[in-house]
Amino acid sequence: MIGSYVLLIELRKQKTIQIGKLGSIDFPCSWYVYVGSAMNGIKQRVNRHFSDEKKLHWHIDYFLQTAILQKAYYKESKQRTECDIAHVFSENFSSISSFGSSDCNCDSHLFYGKRQDLVVTINHLRLKEFNAK
Repeated sequence: MIGSYVLLIELRKQKTIQIGKLGSIDFPCSWYVYVGSAMNGIKQRVNRHFSDEKKLHWHIDYFLQTAILQKAYYKESKQRTECDIAHVFSENFSSISSFGSSDCNCDSHLFYGKRQDLVVTINHLRLKEFNAK
């Protein structure tokens, strides 16, 4: 199973976090969604994000050291669709500039807002809920 995924994340307190080469970023207390691709396997990639034992590689790895990953959703596709999904979130939510988008032309792949509004957008995109194992 390959395609794209969306992580629903909670940050309970405002926090400044060192995000790899991006540097220190101030994150407001909020709910976040991160949009990623898993062209080598959705199950493996998302389970990695739920794991506490991993080498820090992607921007999201640094963020998840502090924030709490609550749920994950996915869309199967043979083509890369994460930028299309990120674009939908960018139209309705604030973002953290340059986060998770160093290999594309998007401004960001990390967005934040009210939990209910983020979930409504996830449902609108018809993403399936991922069951971590």
